[in-house]
Amino acid sequence: MSHPAYGELRPVTPLASVLLAENPSPMTLEGTNTWLLRAPEQQECIVVDPGEHEEEHLRRVAAAGPVALIILTHRHFDHAGGAKRLAELTGAPVRALDRSLVLGSEALGDGDVVEAAGVELRVVGTPGHTSDSLSFLLDGPAPGRPPVLTGDTILGRGTTVIAHPDGTLGPYLDSLRKLAQLPEGTTVLPGHGPELPDAPAVAAAYLAHRQERLEQVREALRTLGPDVTPRQVVEVVYADVDRILWPAADMSVAAQLEYLRA
Repeated sequence: MSHPAYGELRPVTPLASVLLAENPSPMTLEGTNTWLLRAPEQQECIVVDPGEHEEEHLRRVAAAGPVALIILTHRHFDHAGGAKRLAELTGAPVRALDRSLVLGSEALGDGDVVEAAGVELRVVGTPGHTSDSLSFLLDGPAPGRPPVLTGDTILGRGTTVIAHPDGTLGPYLDSLRKLAQLPEGTTVLPGHGPELPDAPAVAAAYLAHRQERLEQVREALRTLGPDVTPRQVVEVVYADVDRILWPAADMSVAAQLEYLRA
């Protein structure tokens, strides 16, 4: 599946459309996916992850409204940085697990149900990428299985970073196992990259990849010694990865070392 051009609102499911923010990078892929959720015939929408504080993108999001509610998958700037400004533009409250990001409403928690714009979002706590990472099951008056919005827990391409020290590997593995239990054919609406057709299959592949990396880090510990640094491990385990991604790999390896040493 291909991404839309920047500034172009693209329907993905009967309840979800995506507006791609123009903030491409090795970490954000083509940019941040800002999701607009509404039932057919509804004017209002829920916005998930408005992206960075980039005025042109936020005004496009506001123009696609009216916006009833702004929800954040996690605290990272490329997802949450524009939330306060979008709230100013639209008057919509902001909800997130991190209370410091909440405006005009209540914080979110695992198991919460949010209803607005004719749809229902069931909150699934999926910590690991960050401690406050959430996913959302989207339900409403449309046929088919509810898709899941995963933020950075599952990406549309590649694998995600464990943003140590806030992110931790043990909870991340548990979150992947939780997503692997979703019904077969559950569509993934990720925070970056294209949508994916089967959340359980992707979660299972992520788990296998993490296990493979963990074994490689465990072997590096045996070879290089117990006091090895994350960068020393990266130089061995991630030798075939573009060096521009090594700082991100440092965080993931730090999380893996912490997990193994514990």
